[in-house]
Amino acid sequence: MAATILIADDDAVQRRLVENMVQKCGYEPLVVDSGDAAVALLTAPDAPAIDAVVLDLVMPGLDGLGVLAKMRDAGVNIPVIVQTAHGGIDNVVSAMRAGAQDFVVKPVGFERLQVSLRNALNTSALKGELQRIRHSREGRLTFADIITRSETMAAVLRTAQKAAASSIPVLVEGESGVGKELFARAIHGSSERKSKPFVAVNCGAIPDNLVESILFGHEKGAFTGATERHMGKFVEASGGTLFLDEVGELPLAAQVKLLRALQEGTVEAVGGRKPVKVDVRIISATNRKLLDLVKGGAFREDLFYRLHVLPLTIPPLRMRREDVPHLLRHFLARFAAEENRAITGISGEAVAHLAQLDWPGNIRQLENTVYRAVVMSESDLLGLADFPQVLSHAVTDSQLAHSEPLIVAPSTAPAMVSGSDIPIAPLATAGSLSMLNATGEVRPLDDMENEIIRFAISHYRGQMSEVARRLKIGRSTLYRKLDEAAANDPAEGDAN
Repeated sequence: MAATILIADDDAVQRRLVENMVQKCGYEPLVVDSGDAAVALLTAPDAPAIDAVVLDLVMPGLDGLGVLAKMRDAGVNIPVIVQTAHGGIDNVVSAMRAGAQDFVVKPVGFERLQVSLRNALNTSALKGELQRIRHSREGRLTFADIITRSETMAAVLRTAQKAAASSIPVLVEGESGVGKELFARAIHGSSERKSKPFVAVNCGAIPDNLVESILFGHEKGAFTGATERHMGKFVEASGGTLFLDEVGELPLAAQVKLLRALQEGTVEAVGGRKPVKVDVRIISATNRKLLDLVKGGAFREDLFYRLHVLPLTIPPLRMRREDVPHLLRHFLARFAAEENRAITGISGEAVAHLAQLDWPGNIRQLENTVYRAVVMSESDLLGLADFPQVLSHAVTDSQLAHSEPLIVAPSTAPAMVSGSDIPIAPLATAGSLSMLNATGEVRPLDDMENEIIRFAISHYRGQMSEVARRLKIGRSTLYRKLDEAAANDPAEGDAN
């Protein structure tokens, strides 16, 4: 899913010009004709996610400066590029003081607007990453710190927000690297316990003979090596949240004591003489199916039902591919700043390839891939050649299984516009669809549908939002149809 740019201008001709340029840059334009409409859209509870605003400074009614003031009052921190036909220094100073990030004079040229938008998005992404890191260190992460535009994730976020309003035990399920701890921290940071400790324990990394000591504490001299008294993670998290990561790895002996602690609200240290009362909100996480462990006798059924009160399943990255461009932008901004590299973006071709991968390591793998590319790149724009570890996989598994390339444009296609998303650059040739197969029979609908989708992706140069809009289907439906087509393609089956 491309970044969404809100365009506010009372001049219909200027709106259309800017809208075309925004589309050519590879972004999703959203157009309004007044300042009041812009404010209404930016502050609505169910407003669409907007990444930047191109704002006309002189409009009847609420002008650009008024929009900036209302955005500031509402706490809307979206980068704004103001434009006006009057380029005096007073206008520039007033707009910048009001919170605008950049200033362009009408009629703005394509290259000028492209650079301005790219800089605005990169700066916004970097600010978001810095805020996310700061919130994580301070224990103040909220759901606003989770990067997603996926419809699949929207339902998960709604459930998590409801969970944050209570102390109900939550079991976060999902593959490794999907961000289970991030969700746990967001639940804590959005709850009444946010001012209290958030204590994370990786149950899979604790030696079996130390699990009880680390969770429940021990007294001095309780066992060999216990030279000091240790309070344990339950007592350390009292009043706040205890996050039990990979809870399915706990040995059965520790599960018994954990169940008792959850039932009675008390813990007893190893070597202790009396239980200690604790007030802890439990959030657990696992990348395995706990119910299968219960059936296999590796996990206690009574403990499972204590933890599985509100299950929260985070979908893998391959189920929310529209999040990939936004995650790429944020990771690129962070690593470019950390490594002091002047990298401005990722080519549309590279984004298209990366969005089609399955990412078995999920967000963690994507993050590390961008980190490596930033360190090793020798140019100011990351391209396919900067992702050698995933490029071979992308070509072998996702592209060669099809008779036509899904994303890669032929060498005769128009030059790509640099930026973080894919520009619309239709191919010169028209498509044709054969209704009959080689034996003269009418082809199945699925075959013709798949061919139409592949042609549309090639025609619109991999811009999946535009493909979905032209085909009049949702983006999630488009990705599902691609996955189904790949799963049913015998060529891909042979390749795998």
